[in-house]
Amino acid sequence: MSFKAAVVQFLVMTALFAGVGGPAEARDIKLVGFGDSLMAGYQLPAGDAYPAKLEAALKAKGYDVSISNAGVSGDTTRDGLARADWSVPDGTDGVILELGANDALRGIAPEETEKNLVAMIERFKERGIAVMLVGMMAPPNMGDDYAKRFNAIYPQLAETYGLPLYPFFLDGVVTVKGTQLSDGMHPDAKGVDIMVEKSLPFAEKFIKAIP
Repeated sequence: MSFKAAVVQFLVMTALFAGVGGPAEARDIKLVGFGDSLMAGYQLPAGDAYPAKLEAALKAKGYDVSISNAGVSGDTTRDGLARADWSVPDGTDGVILELGANDALRGIAPEETEKNLVAMIERFKERGIAVMLVGMMAPPNMGDDYAKRFNAIYPQLAETYGLPLYPFFLDGVVTVKGTQLSDGMHPDAKGVDIMVEKSLPFAEKFIKAIP
Protein backbone atom coordinates (compact mmCIF):
# COMPACT_ATOMS: atom_id res chain seq x y z
CA MET A 1 0.00 0.00 0.00
CA SER A 2 1.35 3.41 -0.93
CA PHE A 3 1.97 6.05 1.70
CA LYS A 4 -0.84 8.22 0.26
CA ALA A 5 -3.33 5.34 0.34
CA ALA A 6 -2.35 4.54 3.91
CA VAL A 7 -2.98 8.15 4.98
CA VAL A 8 -6.40 8.15 3.32
CA GLN A 9 -7.34 4.89 5.02
CA PHE A 10 -6.19 6.24 8.38
CA LEU A 11 -8.30 9.39 7.99
CA VAL A 12 -11.39 7.40 7.02
CA MET A 13 -11.03 5.06 10.01
CA THR A 14 -10.47 8.00 12.34
CA ALA A 15 -13.67 9.67 11.12
CA LEU A 16 -15.64 6.47 11.58
CA PHE A 17 -14.53 5.72 15.12
CA ALA A 18 -13.82 9.14 16.61
CA GLY A 19 -17.29 9.37 18.14
CA VAL A 20 -17.56 5.83 19.48
CA GLY A 21 -18.26 5.91 23.19
CA GLY A 22 -18.35 9.72 23.27
CA PRO A 23 -21.30 12.02 23.93
CA ALA A 24 -23.93 12.49 21.20
CA GLU A 25 -23.67 15.74 19.30
CA ALA A 26 -26.39 18.22 20.28
CA ARG A 27 -29.07 18.81 17.66
CA ASP A 28 -31.02 22.01 17.23
CA ILE A 29 -34.76 21.34 17.67
CA LYS A 30 -36.69 23.25 15.01
CA LEU A 31 -40.21 24.32 15.98
CA VAL A 32 -42.81 26.42 14.20
CA GLY A 33 -45.41 28.52 15.99
CA PHE A 34 -48.38 28.14 13.65
CA GLY A 35 -51.38 30.31 14.36
CA ASP A 36 -53.18 33.61 14.06
CA SER A 37 -52.54 37.12 15.43
CA LEU A 38 -52.05 35.78 18.95
CA MET A 39 -49.08 33.81 17.68
CA ALA A 40 -47.93 36.45 15.18
CA GLY A 41 -47.60 39.15 17.84
CA TYR A 42 -50.19 41.63 16.61
CA GLN A 43 -48.86 45.23 16.81
CA LEU A 44 -45.76 44.08 18.72
CA PRO A 45 -42.09 44.12 17.71
CA ALA A 46 -40.95 40.75 16.36
CA GLY A 47 -38.91 40.12 19.49
CA ASP A 48 -41.99 40.47 21.70
CA ALA A 49 -44.08 37.87 19.85
CA TYR A 50 -44.80 34.58 21.58
CA PRO A 51 -42.47 32.38 19.46
CA ALA A 52 -39.47 34.65 20.04
CA LYS A 53 -40.06 34.94 23.78
CA LEU A 54 -40.73 31.22 24.19
CA GLU A 55 -37.51 30.44 22.31
CA ALA A 56 -35.58 32.76 24.62
CA ALA A 57 -37.14 31.17 27.71
CA LEU A 58 -36.31 27.66 26.51
CA LYS A 59 -32.73 28.61 25.64
CA ALA A 60 -32.34 30.13 29.09
CA LYS A 61 -33.18 26.69 30.48
CA GLY A 62 -30.55 25.05 28.32
CA TYR A 63 -32.57 23.81 25.36
CA ASP A 64 -31.03 24.04 21.89
CA VAL A 65 -34.17 25.16 20.09
CA SER A 66 -35.30 27.60 17.40
CA ILE A 67 -38.92 28.65 16.91
CA SER A 68 -40.09 30.20 13.65
CA ASN A 69 -43.10 32.49 13.70
CA ALA A 70 -45.75 31.31 11.24
CA GLY A 71 -48.59 33.31 12.74
CA VAL A 72 -50.86 35.26 10.38
CA SER A 73 -53.29 37.82 11.76
CA GLY A 74 -56.92 37.11 10.91
CA ASP A 75 -56.39 33.45 10.06
CA THR A 76 -59.18 30.99 10.72
CA THR A 77 -58.58 27.25 10.84
CA ARG A 78 -59.62 27.12 7.19
CA ASP A 79 -56.91 29.66 6.30
CA GLY A 80 -54.39 27.72 8.33
CA LEU A 81 -55.24 24.49 6.56
CA ALA A 82 -54.76 26.18 3.18
CA ARG A 83 -51.17 27.18 4.04
CA ALA A 84 -50.16 24.37 6.39
CA ASP A 85 -47.90 22.63 3.88
CA TRP A 86 -45.86 25.63 2.76
CA SER A 87 -45.81 27.55 6.04
CA VAL A 88 -44.19 24.62 7.85
CA PRO A 89 -41.01 23.65 5.97
CA ASP A 90 -39.50 20.20 5.68
CA GLY A 91 -37.07 19.52 8.50
CA THR A 92 -39.41 20.94 11.14
CA ASP A 93 -39.40 18.82 14.30
CA GLY A 94 -42.56 20.15 15.89
CA VAL A 95 -45.46 22.55 15.47
CA ILE A 96 -47.17 24.58 18.19
CA LEU A 97 -50.65 24.68 16.65
CA GLU A 98 -52.76 27.63 17.78
CA LEU A 99 -55.85 28.34 15.68
CA GLY A 100 -59.55 28.73 16.25
CA ALA A 101 -59.97 32.10 17.96
CA ASN A 102 -61.11 33.79 14.75
CA ASP A 103 -63.47 30.90 14.02
CA ALA A 104 -65.22 31.59 17.31
CA LEU A 105 -65.28 35.35 16.78
CA ARG A 106 -66.95 34.81 13.40
CA GLY A 107 -69.37 32.20 14.67
CA ILE A 108 -68.05 29.45 12.41
CA ALA A 109 -69.61 26.11 13.27
CA PRO A 110 -67.39 24.26 15.79
CA GLU A 111 -67.74 21.13 13.66
CA GLU A 112 -66.01 22.97 10.81
CA THR A 113 -63.25 24.18 13.13
CA GLU A 114 -62.68 20.65 14.37
CA LYS A 115 -62.62 19.26 10.83
CA ASN A 116 -59.92 21.75 9.79
CA LEU A 117 -57.81 21.10 12.88
CA VAL A 118 -58.03 17.36 12.28
CA ALA A 119 -56.82 17.81 8.70
CA MET A 120 -53.84 19.90 9.85
CA ILE A 121 -52.89 17.48 12.61
CA GLU A 122 -53.02 14.53 10.25
CA ARG A 123 -50.94 16.32 7.62
CA PHE A 124 -48.25 17.18 10.14
CA LYS A 125 -48.23 13.64 11.50
CA GLU A 126 -47.89 12.21 7.98
CA ARG A 127 -44.79 14.39 7.55
CA GLY A 128 -43.32 13.13 10.82
CA ILE A 129 -43.82 16.48 12.56
CA ALA A 130 -44.84 16.42 16.22
CA VAL A 131 -47.76 18.62 17.26
CA MET A 132 -48.45 20.51 20.48
CA LEU A 133 -52.06 21.68 20.47
CA VAL A 134 -52.97 25.05 21.98
CA GLY A 135 -56.56 25.43 23.12
CA MET A 136 -58.87 28.37 22.80
CA MET A 137 -62.21 29.25 24.41
CA ALA A 138 -65.27 30.76 22.79
CA PRO A 139 -66.18 34.33 23.84
CA PRO A 140 -69.15 34.53 26.23
CA ASN A 141 -71.34 36.40 23.73
CA MET A 142 -71.53 33.28 21.54
CA GLY A 143 -73.84 31.60 24.03
CA ASP A 144 -73.61 28.48 26.16
CA ASP A 145 -74.41 25.95 23.43
CA TYR A 146 -71.77 27.28 21.07
CA ALA A 147 -69.18 27.52 23.88
CA LYS A 148 -69.86 23.95 24.98
CA ARG A 149 -69.32 22.61 21.46
CA PHE A 150 -66.33 24.80 20.68
CA ASN A 151 -64.42 24.47 23.96
CA ALA A 152 -64.61 20.69 23.81
CA ILE A 153 -62.73 20.51 20.50
CA TYR A 154 -59.21 20.82 21.87
CA PRO A 155 -59.25 18.27 24.72
CA GLN A 156 -61.06 15.82 22.45
CA LEU A 157 -58.47 16.13 19.69
CA ALA A 158 -55.61 15.91 22.17
CA GLU A 159 -57.03 12.66 23.52
CA THR A 160 -57.83 11.21 20.10
CA TYR A 161 -54.38 11.90 18.63
CA GLY A 162 -52.31 11.61 21.78
CA LEU A 163 -51.16 15.24 21.60
CA PRO A 164 -49.77 17.41 24.37
CA LEU A 165 -52.31 20.15 25.08
CA TYR A 166 -51.88 23.62 26.53
CA PRO A 167 -55.53 24.19 27.49
CA PHE A 168 -55.95 27.95 26.97
CA PHE A 169 -53.47 30.22 25.19
CA LEU A 170 -54.67 33.42 26.89
CA ASP A 171 -54.65 32.01 30.41
CA GLY A 172 -53.68 34.78 32.83
CA VAL A 173 -54.22 37.49 30.21
CA VAL A 174 -57.85 37.57 29.12
CA THR A 175 -59.83 40.09 31.20
CA VAL A 176 -56.66 40.98 33.19
CA LYS A 177 -55.94 44.72 33.14
CA GLY A 178 -52.47 45.80 32.06
CA THR A 179 -51.78 42.72 29.94
CA GLN A 180 -53.60 43.64 26.73
CA LEU A 181 -53.49 46.16 23.94
CA SER A 182 -56.12 48.89 23.77
CA ASP A 183 -58.40 46.59 21.74
CA GLY A 184 -58.89 44.43 24.83
CA MET A 185 -58.26 41.27 22.80
CA HIS A 186 -54.57 40.94 21.98
CA PRO A 187 -51.79 40.62 24.56
CA ASP A 188 -49.22 43.34 24.99
CA ALA A 189 -45.57 42.52 25.75
CA LYS A 190 -46.35 41.92 29.42
CA GLY A 191 -49.23 39.67 28.42
CA VAL A 192 -46.95 37.62 26.18
CA ASP A 193 -44.53 37.22 29.09
CA ILE A 194 -47.37 35.74 31.14
CA MET A 195 -48.37 33.41 28.29
CA VAL A 196 -44.79 32.19 27.97
CA GLU A 197 -44.39 31.67 31.71
CA LYS A 198 -47.58 29.64 31.97
CA SER A 199 -47.01 27.54 28.86
CA LEU A 200 -43.28 26.93 29.38
CA PRO A 201 -43.65 23.64 31.34
CA PHE A 202 -45.89 22.30 28.57
CA ALA A 203 -43.38 23.33 25.90
CA GLU A 204 -40.56 21.65 27.82
CA LYS A 205 -42.47 18.35 28.00
CA PHE A 206 -43.25 18.66 24.29
CA ILE A 207 -39.58 19.13 23.36
CA LYS A 208 -38.46 16.24 25.54
CA ALA A 209 -40.92 13.94 23.77
CA ILE A 210 -39.61 14.76 20.29
CA PRO A 211 -37.37 11.91 19.07
